[in-house]
Amino acid sequence: MKLDRSDAHHLIEEAVIQANILGRPMCVAVTDERGALLAFSRMDGAPVRSIKLSEAKAYSAARLGVTTTAFHARLVREGVQASYFADSTLTGLPGGAVICSQSGAIIGGIGISGLAPVEDQQIADEVAAALARNMGDKT
Repeated sequence: MKLDRSDAHHLIEEAVIQANILGRPMCVAVTDERGALLAFSRMDGAPVRSIKLSEAKAYSAARLGVTTTAFHARLVREGVQASYFADSTLTGLPGGAVICSQSGAIIGGIGISGLAPVEDQQIADEVAAALARNMGDKT
């Protein structure tokens, strides 16, 4: 299964619905399995700084194969900085989740930025998990 532009836009729509429930704007980015941007949306009123942050969160999740919260925990546990990985786009800020197919293959990443860190991560996790449950593997 490959994540395509249509899938990416569906993920963005789902994330925006959740942000609207919270009543606050955010940015959301979706990447393919290599971390290349597939789609992006900035809700009206979302902080400009959240543009790059959402992209970095999606990229990091896809490239590392773990949530950005898990990556942050690793950085703390090992006492290293993200710069040690020689990739300036990596971030451990909460809000990045891995998008997997039903078979468990990494097919992309989603990054949310603009809300509280725990809310960013919660929405990213929920939207990524919903895709795996509802979409099934494409052939």
